[in-house]
Amino acid sequence: MGNPHILAIPYPAQGHVIPLMELSHNLVSHGFKITFVNTDFNHKRVKDAFGNKVDGEGSIRLVSIPDGMEPDEDRKQLGKLTDGISEVMPLELKKLVKKINGSEDNKISCVIADVNMGWALDIAAEFEIPGVAFWPASAMLLALLFSTDKLLDDQVIDKHGTPINGENMIQLYPNTPAMDPNNFLWVCLGDFTAQKTIFEFAMRNNKAVENVEWLICNTTFDLEPGALSLIPEILPIGPLSATNQLGPLTGSFWPEDATCLKWLDQQPQGSVIYVAFGSFTVFDPIQFQELALGLELSNRPFLWVVRPDTTEGTQSEELYPIGFKARVAGRGKMAGWAPQRAVLAHPSIACFISHCGWNSTVEGLSNGIPFLCWPYFADQFINETYICDIWKIGLSFNRDERGIITREEIKGKVEQLVDDERFKAKALQLKGLVMNSVSENGSSNRIFNNFIEWMKS
Repeated sequence: MGNPHILAIPYPAQGHVIPLMELSHNLVSHGFKITFVNTDFNHKRVKDAFGNKVDGEGSIRLVSIPDGMEPDEDRKQLGKLTDGISEVMPLELKKLVKKINGSEDNKISCVIADVNMGWALDIAAEFEIPGVAFWPASAMLLALLFSTDKLLDDQVIDKHGTPINGENMIQLYPNTPAMDPNNFLWVCLGDFTAQKTIFEFAMRNNKAVENVEWLICNTTFDLEPGALSLIPEILPIGPLSATNQLGPLTGSFWPEDATCLKWLDQQPQGSVIYVAFGSFTVFDPIQFQELALGLELSNRPFLWVVRPDTTEGTQSEELYPIGFKARVAGRGKMAGWAPQRAVLAHPSIACFISHCGWNSTVEGLSNGIPFLCWPYFADQFINETYICDIWKIGLSFNRDERGIITREEIKGKVEQLVDDERFKAKALQLKGLVMNSVSENGSSNRIFNNFIEWMKS
């Protein structure tokens, strides 16, 4: 029989792969074997980033299936990616399950699927394999997705998910973030065709997770009591990043620049602005230059993660202001991708200028770091509201009449955040609550242990 064998399948985006990989490492430490299913495209990226750390026969075995898109197509076109997933991946997953169960003694005993891959739970049911739904983001976002029938009944949105009156903020439950319907997840992910495709995909996923025994979420009661009261079926087992179980294979799509940590070692404690915007955010050239000049104006050390595709249509390297690199050489470091968990845990970090993706959010607050919020799309606006209005551990930026966050605004907000000790004190207080939730007697740890017992039974 061997160890219980889990098939884990994330939605094919960086912010979804990493938390499911974190969960997989946790399960391995409890004696489980994992087959981790990326798309062919992302599997190649992980292999290119991690080289010999990708072990085909270890406790976490990486395998892949097609996503329905050509190798050179843009995976940031989420409507097209969603169509490809729906049309191609279900049949490919069925083939994979048949192959594994037909050739191995250690057959698949459970499927853990990202809620956004709800169809995989339907396939698990076809094979009479128990299924678990995993949500890698905030419980509030999942509560929003589960509330679409109510939003339709209340005429907040139409049948395609389009806001009917986009001027009114809504709040689903007391002590939860107020939301602008124009920033609903499916609305801000592309044009109308993409919006309609993603909205319908989300509705199908809602249906697929209705009958699962376990719906686990990368959050904790201490962070989201309102959202978890709204949907009690959501069981918080996180933040997974706070459990420190992630091994050398993080599932990152880019090679991490290890020199970041050596550079941080040379900076004074609590002095460095860390700047990172995740895997999707794209800047126009004007905004990119204003950010660079704002960091320069701050007159503080900074570590800025600049992906090669950070700017629209042009390599980021060509867009730095003239003379910028020479002027900041003594106190600024740019990196293509950073080992973010280790960076945020470093004592030299003062604050985090972030896109407010959920992984970045929980990694920052697990280390007691205050935020400057620069959301781009999807759930990031909800997370910004949590950070600024509910947890009160950060500030948001204001844009000018062009929609640009100016260098002066960046400099001013950095000073306001770092000079006010209340933000750091509140962030450290929240860190204590989060770390307690994943400790031996914490609420998330108790739920996770019950989940392990169920899996083993």
